[in-house]
Amino acid sequence: MADQATFIAPPSNVHAVAVRAVRHYTDGLFAFACQRPASFRFRSGEFVMIGLMGETKPLLRAYSIASPAWDDELSFYSIKVPEGPLTSRLQHIQPGDTILIGKKPTGTLILDALTPGRRLFLFSTGTGIAPFASLIRDPETYERYGEVILTHTCRTAPELSYGDEIVAAAKADPLTGERASAQLRHITSLTREPHALEGRITHLIETGALFEALGAAPLDSARDRVMICGSTEMLADTKALMLARGFQEGSTHEPGDFVIERAFVER
Repeated sequence: MADQATFIAPPSNVHAVAVRAVRHYTDGLFAFACQRPASFRFRSGEFVMIGLMGETKPLLRAYSIASPAWDDELSFYSIKVPEGPLTSRLQHIQPGDTILIGKKPTGTLILDALTPGRRLFLFSTGTGIAPFASLIRDPETYERYGEVILTHTCRTAPELSYGDEIVAAAKADPLTGERASAQLRHITSLTREPHALEGRITHLIETGALFEALGAAPLDSARDRVMICGSTEMLADTKALMLARGFQEGSTHEPGDFVIERAFVER
C-alpha cells in the first residue's frame, strides 16, 4: 500500500468500489462483480467506464454492465490481454480490492432504442454477450417481445461457458424465470472447433443455417428487432446484413429496427 504522501485520490467523476467476486473462465476470459454505489442508476444494456488508478490518473475503459438494472451488484465480463494497459492489471483483482466505476453509464443497446416488434435477436461474439446478460434478466425484455433469441459465437467450447451460465441464471431468477423459460432461446456456434453449429454469425445468417437450427423464419424487419455486440469486424459485417435486409438502424434519440454499440466500434 502506498504511504499517505504518495496516495492519489480518485477524481470526482468516478466511484471507488469494492470487488465482491471474481471468476476465471479460461486463460483469456474472466468475470467479476463489485459493490453498486447507492446513487448509481443505469438502464439494462448500457456500458460504463471502469478501471484502476494509474501512477498519476485513472486508467479507464468502456465495459458493458452484465447485471440487470435492478441488481444490487455491478457485474462485468472481460478479456485478458497480457500487454493490455488495463486488463493486464485488472485480471489479477481479488475480492476486497478497489476498482473505479464511472458515474455516467450510457449506450445504445437498450430497449428504448428499438421500435416495437415480436422477436428480439441478440447477436453476440466473445465478451460481446455481456450487455445481453443484463437484458435477459430484465423483466421488461419479455414484456416487450414474445420471443428472445440470444446467439453467442466463440472460437472454442470453453468460451461458451459464461453464456450458458447467464441463460441458466435468467431462467432461475424469480423475476424472469417463468418468462425466460418460455420465451428465451439460446443458440451457440464455434469457429475453431467442431460444434452443432459452426461458423461466424454473419455466415449463419446469410446461409440460413441459423434459422434452420432454430426451426424459425428468417429475419423480417416487419416483426424482428436486433441488437448486435462483438468485435469491430463483426459489428460492421452484421450491420451491413441488417441494412441489406431493409432494417433501419436505431439510436437512443431515434428508435429503429436494430442497434449496435458504437462505443466499441469507435474506441
